[in-house]
Amino acid sequence: MKISLRFLSLVGVVALTQAVTFAEDNAAKPEIIPRRSDRGTPVAGGNFQERDVAITVHQAAKPNGAAMVICPGGGYGGLVTGAEGDRIAQWLNGHGITGIVLEYRLPKGRAFVPLHDAQRAIRTARARAADWGIDPKKIGIIGFSAGGHLASTAGTHFDAGDPQSADPVAKVSCRPDFMILVYPVISMGAQGHSGSRNNLLGKDAKQDLIDLFSNEKQVNAQTPPAFLAHALDDKVVPAANSSMFHEALRANHVESKYLELPSGGHGLNGYKGPMWDAWQTQSLEWLAKQNIIPAADAAGQK
Repeated sequence: MKISLRFLSLVGVVALTQAVTFAEDNAAKPEIIPRRSDRGTPVAGGNFQERDVAITVHQAAKPNGAAMVICPGGGYGGLVTGAEGDRIAQWLNGHGITGIVLEYRLPKGRAFVPLHDAQRAIRTARARAADWGIDPKKIGIIGFSAGGHLASTAGTHFDAGDPQSADPVAKVSCRPDFMILVYPVISMGAQGHSGSRNNLLGKDAKQDLIDLFSNEKQVNAQTPPAFLAHALDDKVVPAANSSMFHEALRANHVESKYLELPSGGHGLNGYKGPMWDAWQTQSLEWLAKQNIIPAADAAGQK
């Protein structure tokens, strides 16, 4: 039987198309952990909002075992899940790091609600470490603006888990192994951000609650190491937030690096440009020095 070259070419095209389609269908896609409801759990005497917690897991094509829970900013009144969420996960993936975007509940004066969500996200990553190709000792947290406050709260308010719990997630620690804080709100005091404070604590918060969530006051020797970056010309969240936290870490002999950026304001020129590139480059180098990621992964896209 004679088979024409044209037929062979068509067969080749079809085979290639099928192969590409198969590869696309089987490519790793972000995993969204089913939304869970905590409405039955009373917090600060109020009911939870209708929106539940969700985490989206972006796994790297060539994972190196490190992972970060990502806390977008938004003043505790919204969530910047694009530039400070999914895009951060994609950047991390390019360096072998699993990115876990946390859509935490907005507090509306219920101060512990976002913290509970961040703690649960860290516990979930640790409990699912084998499934997601994560080293349970290399799970960090990264946050921006008010998300930086949440990240630093998770880094100063944690526990080892409840070994008696029937829930396997609740059994494990919620302590992050490291923090990356980018133009973070840290203090709930005068040098913090009043909008974030009012949304988190309420407008008439008592001083003991303000102190509890002023994370520069909550650092101790068990606080995980941190990398901080802040523009000195930030008019929304003063750079003093980062410097206070950095000094508190140093005073407690906790590893800390603070990158003072000369310009960029809040959001670092709209999440682009040399100031944005600087914190990304130097944070990766810092992670490599902490032996959290290989130096080769810090240097370039995988």
